[in-house]
Amino acid sequence: MCGIIGINSYKPVSATIIDSLKKLEYRGYDSAGIATLSSGLINEVKSEGRVDILEKNSLVKDMEGTIGIGHVRWATHGLPNSINAHPHSSQNVSVVHNGIIENSTLLKKFLVGKGHKFKSQTDTEVIVHLITENLKSDNIVNSIKKTLKSLHGSFALGVLFKDQPDLIVGARRGSPLAVGYGPNENYLGSDSYALKSMTNKITYLNDGEFCVIKKTHVEFFDEEGKKINKKVLELSSEDQKYDKGDYKHFMAKEIEEQPTTIKNGINEYLDTANNDINIYNFPWKTKDISSITLIGCGTAYHSCLMSKYWFEQLTSLDVSVDIASEFRYRKNRFKKETLYIFVSQSGETADTYAALDLCKKNGMKTCAVVNVIESSISRDSDFVLPIHCGTEIGVASTKAFLGQILILYILTLKLGLLRKDISEKAFLEKLKDLKNLPNLVKQTLQTDNKIQNISNTFNEAKGSMFLGRGFSYPIALEGALKLKELSYIHAEGYPAGEMKHGPLALIEEGMPVVVLAPRDNYYKKTISNMQEVIARGAKVLLITNKSKDEIFSENIWETIEVESTNEDLLPFLLTIPLQKLAYYSALKKGYDIDKPRNLAKSVTVE
Repeated sequence: MCGIIGINSYKPVSATIIDSLKKLEYRGYDSAGIATLSSGLINEVKSEGRVDILEKNSLVKDMEGTIGIGHVRWATHGLPNSINAHPHSSQNVSVVHNGIIENSTLLKKFLVGKGHKFKSQTDTEVIVHLITENLKSDNIVNSIKKTLKSLHGSFALGVLFKDQPDLIVGARRGSPLAVGYGPNENYLGSDSYALKSMTNKITYLNDGEFCVIKKTHVEFFDEEGKKINKKVLELSSEDQKYDKGDYKHFMAKEIEEQPTTIKNGINEYLDTANNDINIYNFPWKTKDISSITLIGCGTAYHSCLMSKYWFEQLTSLDVSVDIASEFRYRKNRFKKETLYIFVSQSGETADTYAALDLCKKNGMKTCAVVNVIESSISRDSDFVLPIHCGTEIGVASTKAFLGQILILYILTLKLGLLRKDISEKAFLEKLKDLKNLPNLVKQTLQTDNKIQNISNTFNEAKGSMFLGRGFSYPIALEGALKLKELSYIHAEGYPAGEMKHGPLALIEEGMPVVVLAPRDNYYKKTISNMQEVIARGAKVLLITNKSKDEIFSENIWETIEVESTNEDLLPFLLTIPLQKLAYYSALKKGYDIDKPRNLAKSVTVE
């Protein structure tokens, strides 16, 4: 969701900025732009659509300048067109911005009164004119400090100045921002992934901080404009060469990688020699934790729901789940015995980060479950549990979802054992099954051909439903979300037992309904609910696990059987056909699978 690149170098930067913007495409965006400084002038080129369109513009090919900024925009204020695309520039200042300025209307009114003329519908343009106005009476550092204090909301900024050929300013509040270091050149980026192609030496800005980036050095300032020192971190280079390989889409590759990523996660946390789980440096005694609150958004929220069932089944802890965007605005009754767990693939999800910040301010215990260990949520949490999935490019999360629920399940098992809520014998049996999970996922991936044929029916329907009970309910929600994200088909996930309390009214002849009914404690009840749906004309796709027992139901349209394992682990296997269903539905419609419309990988605005 919006991406920033800035480069201050001794050589031309336009081509490198374009290449770096391509690495930010996975975040989701609808327009792109670049500005460089040469011959004392700001040169700006913007376009609607993909970076490829911007790159083909002859003005970009002819751009000169050894200093510049670039941006991919996900529209918040104003239509996604070239006028509203970033950068936004006055005669003296050019700005790229991630985030939302909440008081932009009032600031714009003030600036128009000062004689400033606006060209776009965006909130970002007020930043350009505010800096321009403040520069009339002060130097750059003081002008930036004054400007930042006037802005309400969230932002990551990259600022270029016509009269400063060796200077880029970066500033952060809420939205992530990093500085990279190179030989006789330095960089600004909203994403370490984009910077990794140029450097593995990174510094992250904290909230309220800003920096002045020159070719040979970088200066950092706190919100009062006082100089501060920052640590330089060295990043792992393991994900630098991640590409599609022989796959048509990143999502297809990421689905097929899941046996490997699950195996990696298990290897990171399981001590096979001692048949134990290693969660090193856990900073609290288990007796000091009486409840857990899990917080996330979207797919991460579904991971939280999934783990709620495990925590309830395998521990005596009280467990609640919150959507991050709701949590921070409720009147929370914080308790020191509660552990707050924040789940986010990117570790930069704005609502989740804000919920974490609220917990930190109230002195709560905080734990992050993230894929990006250098992220804001990771850095600001008391304790971090990485999911070890490697780079995930597809906007619709697949391997990261399984990675999240895997690590949450492992944490549940460990806490259950330490609290003596489960016996050592049961613990060891579950570990044995867990070690076999990568192989079961690999076998379940072979349901490919059948799902390809089934996807046609979903594409022809005006809507669909996904039903499950118990452990299967969060997976039903995730399956519906995937279909919505990729195929733009209306889909809803429901607890199967709730159908008769309203949603059954939506069922009509030929409507596709996915029923998740593994052979667990809920099986017979779910099959009864399925019959209610079939009786009203629905075409039911039953997803269950292999068994010697017959399925006691008639008129099922199609059945997919996944591999069998203990009830705890069946959600991992049930997820696979749903991922593939969404993928093939979108593929047959010809949609942009890795970059679905209106969505972003890293959601850095509220």
